[in-house]
Amino acid sequence: MRTLVILLFSLILISAVSAQTNDRATEIFEEVDARRSKITYETTDMNMVIYNSNGNTRNRSISSYSFNEADQEKSLLVFEEPANVRGTGFLTLSNGNNEVQKLYLPALGRIQTITASQKADRFMGSDFTYEDLGDQNPDDYDFELIEEKNKTAVLRAVKKENSQYAYIKFYINTERYSLEKAEYFDEDDEMIKRLEAENFTNVDANIWRANKMTMYDLKAERKTELIWSNRIINESIPEWRFTERGLKRGN
Repeated sequence: MRTLVILLFSLILISAVSAQTNDRATEIFEEVDARRSKITYETTDMNMVIYNSNGNTRNRSISSYSFNEADQEKSLLVFEEPANVRGTGFLTLSNGNNEVQKLYLPALGRIQTITASQKADRFMGSDFTYEDLGDQNPDDYDFELIEEKNKTAVLRAVKKENSQYAYIKFYINTERYSLEKAEYFDEDDEMIKRLEAENFTNVDANIWRANKMTMYDLKAERKTELIWSNRIINESIPEWRFTERGLKRGN
């Protein structure tokens, strides 16, 4: 009887500790999201460099616009160069847990809504998928705190809805609450992709932005770099930018 009591007490204690660590993991990711969302308007130039397995590259110049307020997030990417992708637009609209992604291809002259079955597709031939470029809402994940030390927290995140990944490990700097690395795993516990962020800038009141992110496709042995420049923070962006009109119009 005494052994059974000890066992039950141990299980209760383990469950309590597990709940506390999971709450801490959620708290960390929510703080990352809260700081990111404090910037209402942001306009930047982006350079996308796609490396194939032989090291050959393709370059894309992109104009980026974003808006965050309360539960609403809007972003627009407009491709400027090279000529064969010029005018292509990608619009993401999020309201709470609802997200819509739309792609405009000038050659076809029509707007395509990205479906759930297309979320795992490569975005414009890069190593980022449509899911990767979607809203990283904390409510969409179940979190577990794997480790927290030396100003770095490692979180295990499982998406509640369908995902191309079995789980993701997020590496968070807990001094500035910025994402520094993410590792993406499949059902066999094999890491299939890795994202690394670097060259951070304090853009406003301890809100940090990475100026470079690299997504590695470990199976295909290729990668894509995104490099930001010419950031403009909290300068109003016209509402039409985040509409189908803005998607078609580009710049």
